[in-house]
Amino acid sequence: MSTSNSENESQSRLYNPYKDLNPNIPVKTLYNLPTSPEFLFHEESLAQRRSWGQNLTFYTGCGYIAGSVAGGGKGFIDGVRAFEATDTLKLKVNRILNSSGHAGRKFGNRLGIIGLLYSGLESAMVEIRDTDDVLNSVVAGLGTGVLFRAGNGVRPAAVAGVIGGVMAGLAVAAKQVMKRHVPI
Repeated sequence: MSTSNSENESQSRLYNPYKDLNPNIPVKTLYNLPTSPEFLFHEESLAQRRSWGQNLTFYTGCGYIAGSVAGGGKGFIDGVRAFEATDTLKLKVNRILNSSGHAGRKFGNRLGIIGLLYSGLESAMVEIRDTDDVLNSVVAGLGTGVLFRAGNGVRPAAVAGVIGGVMAGLAVAAKQVMKRHVPI
């Protein structure tokens, strides 16, 4: 029985998917994939910015993640401060997890909404003005602050608007400094 198996194996040949490849050509050049972004229309390649959908996803996601991490840290500290002398280890861990989850969720949602408002306003400004400059970011930051605090009254909305405009201006200025002085 073993003889018939060995005869069948010698008569059949296993498939080798690499048989047609030239061994002198390196594998890296086998698939010449482009490293630059590909665009469907030429007009898309002229714009050096993300689309409104990419901005929406990026700013909202970054805001939510940053807020969740910051809120989780604050919740951890609050949970440790809430320890009582009679708490067991299980109860201490439970306090930390509950307070971290609550604060992380709260901060994450707030910063996610701020990112959502900012991306929408910035994309609207670019569409309306048909230019991409610092003014769009500052106005979007100002509008985000006003909209985020509009339910609290006129004065808190105005203060939040000024803070949002200044923060957006500082972020754009820091980005320009980083582009100029940090080789990436």
